[in-house]
Amino acid sequence: MNFKEGEVLYFDKPLRWTSFAVVNKIRYHISRKLGVKKIKVGHAGTLDPLATGVMIICTGKATKRIEEFQYHTKEYIATLQLGATTPSFDLEKEIDATYPTDHITKEMVEETLKKFVGTIEQVPPAFSACKVDGKRAYDLARKGDEVELKPKVLVIDEIELLECNLPEIKIRVVCSKGTYIRALARDIGQALQSGAHLTGLIRTRVGEVKLEDCMKVEDFEAWLDQQEIEVIND
Repeated sequence: MNFKEGEVLYFDKPLRWTSFAVVNKIRYHISRKLGVKKIKVGHAGTLDPLATGVMIICTGKATKRIEEFQYHTKEYIATLQLGATTPSFDLEKEIDATYPTDHITKEMVEETLKKFVGTIEQVPPAFSACKVDGKRAYDLARKGDEVELKPKVLVIDEIELLECNLPEIKIRVVCSKGTYIRALARDIGQALQSGAHLTGLIRTRVGEVKLEDCMKVEDFEAWLDQQEIEVIND
């Protein structure tokens, strides 16, 4: 392996880790193994701390491929709690409002999900990495500032209802770059004349890379020790 010339690695991001923390950990182990102070490492698509699943990490010259990977179709398994919302649309923040769910049926959920398939407009969450006047939206939101984000056009290829244990549902979503599953949860809740927030999220595929192709971050150091590494000469 030649990490300077470029390698593409697949990881299952751990729960509560930021994407940045995963990159730092991988960079640390590679730098230590090679005995170098610097090695270029980057990820091809952020996952929220409360999400797990496929994360593609590129090293060295392969970081030039990051944009290519970002445009690949993604698949998620999402668990939604109906009847309650949070400011972050997930469990990062406490529930701020509750709504009735007695009127919601499985058939109603299935019909509602169909409305989100195709090209749609979605307003990103205030707690997101989108920029507002050069500042990250989540930095403003966490300070209590009001954040107004414009809708973005994106494509939802598929939505499948996997489980329906009302007021909880589990769905599979296949979508384009830029889709916020948290925002989709918000919109599904509103379309059901209720509210909703995300209680679990797994990214199961990016392009052709599936979750079963990924290694655990905690296994990387041992895996690295077993590889034939080309020495970097600066």
